[in-house]
Amino acid sequence: MPTAARLSRAPAFWLVSGTLLLLMFAAAAPSPLYVVYQARWNFSSGMLTTVFAVYALFLLFALMTVGSLSDFLGRKPVLIGALLLEAASMALFAEARGLGWLLTARAVQGLATGAATGALAAALVDLQPASNPGFGALVNGAASTLGLAVGAFGSGLLVQYGPWPRTLVFVLLLAGMVVAAAALVLIPETVGRRPGALASLLPRARVPREVRKAFVAVLPALVAVWALGGLYLSLAPSLVVALLHVSNHLVGGLVISTMTGVGAVSSIALRARAPRSILALGSAALAVGALGTLAALGAHSVALFFAATAVAGLGFGGTFLGALSSVVPLTAPGERAELFSTLYVVSYLAFSLPAVAAGFAAPHVGLLRTAVVYGGAVAALSLVSLALVLTSRRKPDGPAGVAAAASRDGAAAERVPS
Repeated sequence: MPTAARLSRAPAFWLVSGTLLLLMFAAAAPSPLYVVYQARWNFSSGMLTTVFAVYALFLLFALMTVGSLSDFLGRKPVLIGALLLEAASMALFAEARGLGWLLTARAVQGLATGAATGALAAALVDLQPASNPGFGALVNGAASTLGLAVGAFGSGLLVQYGPWPRTLVFVLLLAGMVVAAAALVLIPETVGRRPGALASLLPRARVPREVRKAFVAVLPALVAVWALGGLYLSLAPSLVVALLHVSNHLVGGLVISTMTGVGAVSSIALRARAPRSILALGSAALAVGALGTLAALGAHSVALFFAATAVAGLGFGGTFLGALSSVVPLTAPGERAELFSTLYVVSYLAFSLPAVAAGFAAPHVGLLRTAVVYGGAVAALSLVSLALVLTSRRKPDGPAGVAAAASRDGAAAERVPS
């Protein structure tokens, strides 16, 4: 039930897409700065990864509670409120004077991003062209990973070559959030207010009975892909400095951009293939990328490290898309929200907790040995996933349109945290 607005559906759709891109840019912006913060305030790698993980845990909490609030209050108020909260987190980053500031800023950012995630995904579907019903989901998944790639690169560029390296990126993002919040006032409201907002805040996560076997089968893939993502987005800049002896912060950001950028491209390129083949290709690439990364660190080769990162990016995009596409079509539409909640729980816990464990282990056993154990575990899980795909009984994938729709459903759920 759209309301009067100054923007028609087409420009409103692209404004919402740009807002998602900006939000994901902000999510990746702190990553190249972690090494700078650690050197300035002299905290351990364990605390560094804790700062990283706080974002994912608060984002998960927001997704599980206020993630569906826009279905009851409307898209615009939830989006505008989330962007203003995101602007507050950017102000905290810009003014950060110690570890406590970073933890608070990252927590507030996680809440804001989690609150906006569901509303942005729904708004893109609401406003997508009627002639292209899968376009909103496709843009949603692509903008998320592309935003992370651009954010890591842009932040690294400003930190290395811009003035005020610890504040400039956050000041610019703060201004961008305020402008985006003001612009969203102009989009049409596609959902009317209805009762049930308070009840929607109760966390719900469940795997429907008919999907449990398939869910267990893709569990190693989900854990592997997000654990590797957590390693890159938290410790990749530290690995570049300590083991590859490159102190340029742009290189640290470029590593993250390479993985997430290739992940975005691969998820788009593979979306029309059968879920089984996507998962097999993604799992194999993830294992090769993880082992190649370890070989590059051992050889102190920057070129090999970037090549392995690109392969890992292919696995990152393909494995997650294949896992989702293998499970989502088996679920009744009325049960998909609870399934997605469970997928988010698994993904964000795998994204954050192993990285924290690695951060606390590194000072005691060394960064290289920690990376070897971590990367080896990711490769092992990826190979388990590949074996499960190859040994499972082949089932008809149905018409190409069904496979494509399944992939688009997976893209709709895709959120790459940082």
